[in-house]
Amino acid sequence: MTKPVSVDFQFSIQQRGRGAKKQMCEGEKESTKTLESIPRIARYMALAIHFEDLIQRGVVTDYADLARLGHVTRARVTQIMNLRLLAPEIQEELLFLQRKSKGEELLPFKWLQSLAGNSNWQEQRRQWQSGVAS
Repeated sequence: MTKPVSVDFQFSIQQRGRGAKKQMCEGEKESTKTLESIPRIARYMALAIHFEDLIQRGVVTDYADLARLGHVTRARVTQIMNLRLLAPEIQEELLFLQRKSKGEELLPFKWLQSLAGNSNWQEQRRQWQSGVAS
């Protein structure tokens, strides 16, 4: 018979405000830099695809579940999911967008929401071409 093994250790928990920066380990610095180089809209597009997959697999039942799990409003989840209404070519371009400079947003989220509101993909493509070119 083996004896149970116990391990004792001490740790401290420190409460921080919502925007507080946390101390990172060496390995985390590199992944954070990579994440920061991906435009926000590309991350939203990937999140919308992931959310849709979670719903299809039955992991969550609806947008309200996603909102509860993500600690965001149902309206925000809907805004993110509306990106799935864009033409497939536009979705692909969003996923592979490259940031030109730090802090600069390439495409306004509000503009993409209005683009997704148009159910005609041909019209979406035309608006996309004229909007991205400007």
